[in-house]
Amino acid sequence: MKATVYKSTGSWYTVKDESGKWHNARMKGIFKIDEITSTNPVAVGDEVEIETENESEDTAMITKIADRRNYINRQSPRYKHQHHIVASNLDQSMLVATLKEPRTSQGFIDRFLVASEMYHVPAIIVFNKADLYKKKEQEKFEQWKEMYESAGYKVFLASAKDKEGIKPVEVELVNKTTLVSGHSGVGKSSLLNVILPELELKTQDVSGWSGKGQHTTTFAEMHDLPGGGRIIDTPGMREFGLVDLTRQEVSHYFPEMRDRLNDCQFNNCLHVDEPACAIKDAVENGVIAVDRYVSYINILGSIEERSY
Repeated sequence: MKATVYKSTGSWYTVKDESGKWHNARMKGIFKIDEITSTNPVAVGDEVEIETENESEDTAMITKIADRRNYINRQSPRYKHQHHIVASNLDQSMLVATLKEPRTSQGFIDRFLVASEMYHVPAIIVFNKADLYKKKEQEKFEQWKEMYESAGYKVFLASAKDKEGIKPVEVELVNKTTLVSGHSGVGKSSLLNVILPELELKTQDVSGWSGKGQHTTTFAEMHDLPGGGRIIDTPGMREFGLVDLTRQEVSHYFPEMRDRLNDCQFNNCLHVDEPACAIKDAVENGVIAVDRYVSYINILGSIEERSY
């Protein structure tokens, strides 16, 4: 029987079969050793095959995981050398960011976008808490909107509190499976509660002493949207650790750089201090935003070059 994984709590999974029936499923032990180095062999969004175990309790056994169309992977928060698959079989990702209480760093946004690009998942950015923005934040938003839109991303401004700017975001979600992510405290749960009121997700205030949000979601969970489509709510992240990325590849995941890579004199150009570099020229001529180039250099510097 085919089913889709909607929630994972470590050892048990909530799955929905093709008839729309829910089951609590666990995995046959054999998968644990099948060349899967991630901390979670089964991810939310996975298409699986199940066998009913106990009819009266609606429990089942996952016997097979179908090939994933794509997935988004990050460094395991606990174990540096392990991966954690955030979700699979996605049509797009949506990053919820804020410019105030707490302010999302550009570094976090760019790392998330790079991860999405690496796994061929189109990304959109929603800046929430517009109700808190004064002139300074409004100007910053306009500046970042222009920067990200010129790189090819859709950018939205919304306020979950005032229910403003929600409609354009909802339009983007129709009939798609969307991974929704963001720092703790950006109001992701509040935003999803406006989009899907019956969710009644727990929300928490930003903790006063640190300015960082409290974690409210502990496991990724998928929800069906009434108009068609699904959203996958993920735990608030403090950072987004990139995995399986070499220094040579980083520029390929900045769309505004990707189009110009063939114009560099050297095909292994890292765009740092090489001569006749098309990327540095584009930065100097204002074609590529300086802030995005700085992000690129920071990501480059954070990658430990593996010695072969």
